[in-house]
Amino acid sequence: MTLKPSSFLTSSVSAISGTVSNLNNELLEYVNPEKPTHDHSAVYYQRFFISKFNLGNQAIEAKFSTPMLVRDGDTVSVSGYPKGDRFQVLAYVNQTQQVSKHENWIILGLGALFFLAIALGLLNSELVAEGALVPKLFLIGFVGVAFYMGYRALLIREAISLLQN
Repeated sequence: MTLKPSSFLTSSVSAISGTVSNLNNELLEYVNPEKPTHDHSAVYYQRFFISKFNLGNQAIEAKFSTPMLVRDGDTVSVSGYPKGDRFQVLAYVNQTQQVSKHENWIILGLGALFFLAIALGLLNSELVAEGALVPKLFLIGFVGVAFYMGYRALLIREAISLLQN
């Protein structure tokens, strides 16, 4: 098992390599509360595929929108950040199966720009200029979501670059 810290984003992203053991795959599914009761379409479900396993003595947890392509005994490199007693995966490379996966950081970045554009439009509105409280709260909310999405996109991009080195 090797640990390689990042120098970007205050060393919050690091990479770990090793052999997978104790693999446990789960499916976490959320249902939209506004979904009609007679409609059983998958469009109304939000699915997260959770893989929990060990790399050496480190507990690993990966949540992706598609199943993680990994089996017990595979040699894997993961990059992410520690969260509690587990290591949260942002990107991975399975050397055994020659597969690499990560979430789409470009879409997160575009989403951040979209929310910033909405915040800029709201900032130029008369309601904010007049000092109304609700538009200011929306403005703060949109800016907060934009910064979170941008930060998350940068984390994923940094995780990908750690695995490419």
